[in-house]
Order: sequence, then structure tokens, then C-alpha cells
Amino acid sequence: MKIPKFADLIIYEDDNLFVVNKPPFISSLDERGEGSSEISMLRLAKSYWEDAQICHRLDKETSGALIIAKNPEAYRLVSMQFERRQVKKVYHAVIEGTHVFDNLLVDLPILNTGKGTVSISRQDGKRAETWFQSLQYFKHYTLVECRPVTGRMHQIRIHLATQRASIAGDEMYKGKPVFLSQLKRKYHLGKDQEELPIMKRFALHAHELTFKVDAEKQVVVNAPYPKDFETLLKLLNKFDS
Repeated sequence: MKIPKFADLIIYEDDNLFVVNKPPFISSLDERGEGSSEISMLRLAKSYWEDAQICHRLDKETSGALIIAKNPEAYRLVSMQFERRQVKKVYHAVIEGTHVFDNLLVDLPILNTGKGTVSISRQDGKRAETWFQSLQYFKHYTLVECRPVTGRMHQIRIHLATQRASIAGDEMYKGKPVFLSQLKRKYHLGKDQEELPIMKRFALHAHELTFKVDAEKQVVVNAPYPKDFETLLKLLNKFDS
């Protein structure tokens, strides 16, 4: 995988922090148990700013806006806002099926079962709330805005799965990859060619963050779609609308 130039990922910067548009397939923090050669956003950030600290996490496959503090004070300020649920987070996802979500609230408690998986558990789970709004309809898919209030692991992914609206490509939660041959009539593969999915990951992107950089100033940061997400939407518009 080609590692992008870190400075090119920055979409907002001031004296205390910066926000990057995290590419997919890079972990937010160093992954435990893996060889130290594994690249992470934290390592890339430290090569740009020595005291860099990541203020929150995105799943490895998830792309989008990630806040990184330049000093301990900024880290505390942003972390507290996440803890108090004062950061407004907006994600975009492509989900399976046509679903009309009109400010739908899903408030199902999530239990972290360990080993990187979660489940819904009314008995032992922790409170989790996500709002969903449909943005664009296709024949077999829907582009949805997801606004998580809490920040549980895999929250958006499992909350969508409970609505029979798994994220495209999210096999952990019953989502299937999207292939061009499913969308395009008379699609032909060359002899001995194996068809690859349009996206090699689940279709989830951290699109927007609203937070305070000091007591007075609030910022809204938008992260443009990465190439794979954009391509999927372009092909859905062309062949599935």
C-alpha cells in the first residue's frame, strides 16, 4: 500500500491541533501484537509533529476526519469534549437495500465482547445512540448520514445491522461486497479473470466533525470522500439509480 504524504492529509490546522482525512487501511494507533513495522496514523503524525497525540479513534477500514493534538492541553480539551458528547460527528455510509430513515434513532446498548467484536445486549451492554438520515436512494443501496451520540466500538456498523441495513462490504455484520457485475448488465469478465469488489472495505466515512478549539471558537471540518468511496457512489449513480 502506498503511504500518502502526511502533510497532504491535513484538512485543518492551528497552533494546538490538526485534523487529517485518514485514509482507509491504516490503524489510528499502533496495533498490539503486530510487528512494529505496521504503520499507524499516530506514527505518521509523530513524524510531522513530535508531540502529536490522537484524540479519538477510527476503525482501520474507516476513512475520514481524525483530530490530532499538538500538545497535552489540546489533547485534554478535545478528549473531554468526546467524553461529554459535545463533539458533533457525522458519518456517511452506503448500506444494503433501500431504507427510508427520517431521523431514525437507534438506541440499543452495545457490549464489547473482546477480540474486536461487539454485540447488542440490553442486559450487559453500555448505552449507545445513533441517529440515521437517508440522503440518496439507489435501486439496491442507500447513502445514509449517521450521527452517533455515544462513541462505542463498531457502533454505527452494528446499529445499522439491527435495521437489516448492513454497510456494504461489512462482512463482520452481514454486509456483502459490491461487484460491478451485480450492477451493470452485460458485464463480461475476461477469461481467467477474477472480479474484485468495487470497494475492498466496508463503505463508511467520517465526513464531518464539529468541536471547540478553545473556550470561544468552534470549528466545523469536512473530510472529502476518498477515491474508493467516490467511485462506488459514481457507479451506483450510473448503474443502480
